[in-house]
Amino acid sequence: MSNLLAGGLSAVITLIGMPSFIHYFRARNEGQMIREEGPKWHQKKSGTPTMGGLVFIVAIIVAAIISGLAFHLLTTNLVMLLFVLLEFGLIGCWDDSIKLLKRQNEGFKAWQKLLGQIIGGLIFYWVIKETGVALQLSIPGIGIWHLGGWYALFVIFWLVGFSNAVNLSDGLDGLVAGLSTIAFATYAIIAAKLNQPAVMLFCWTVVGAMLAFLVFNHKPAKVFMGDMGSLALGGALGAVSIILNQELSLLLVGIVFVLETLSVILQVLSFKLTGRRIFKMSPIHHHFEMLGWSEWKVDTVFWIVGLIGALITLISIW
Repeated sequence: MSNLLAGGLSAVITLIGMPSFIHYFRARNEGQMIREEGPKWHQKKSGTPTMGGLVFIVAIIVAAIISGLAFHLLTTNLVMLLFVLLEFGLIGCWDDSIKLLKRQNEGFKAWQKLLGQIIGGLIFYWVIKETGVALQLSIPGIGIWHLGGWYALFVIFWLVGFSNAVNLSDGLDGLVAGLSTIAFATYAIIAAKLNQPAVMLFCWTVVGAMLAFLVFNHKPAKVFMGDMGSLALGGALGAVSIILNQELSLLLVGIVFVLETLSVILQVLSFKLTGRRIFKMSPIHHHFEMLGWSEWKVDTVFWIVGLIGALITLISIW
């Protein structure tokens, strides 16, 4: 019942709030500036309202707090997940705001964004350490790896890494919203198995918001989530895997995010070392676009890959 209320409430708030948000941005003639290096046909998306993440982040927080209070699930774990969502979302909000004010595609400097993410990661680590979260990794086929104080570095790397990975993946209408729905639904199921009702409630709240956001974000998108949404979702996804002590499962659950990031890294390394590009364009979703795939085809195939990764994870855990 708590999960139904949380997911339903976040969906309703998103569905009610998003049309007004879109209207506000259009009335002020403010929207996303599309980077010139991207596919030329993406230029027609320039001016589409962005920062839609603001609406669904507010929806998730409000729905989670109301549901948490109603069912006595407003625990430290739930509060910390909301903190990561909000803190990483505010970093993205600032980044998006700079882009809108300067009417360009460049916002924060890389070191500014990284500093904010590291601070958020440190706060998250300090609090969960006090709550007794095991400072260890469970490595399939190998066993338990106790990290002790080094776990702090892992937490920072995990939150920052997946926050930026989701951000890199947010280049096609509906892609990240769909992948996030799959990932958080997967962790909701895992949380249920591990008897973590507060984490499960948070995950279903995100799923509700993402399904509602897809109504406005599917191709052709009426609104983008912006860095505010993608950075927040990636950070929260990493935080959920850590609290559940299922960190490495995110490599499969979030396999598309991992592949998107690897494609960028490999592209940069290849060009710097050999002067040649591996992909027609990175991140890899643009590579498939350049091959002639439609956005819907890329979305559908990538969602299926994400779903397969999620199913393999669930089967291995069960």
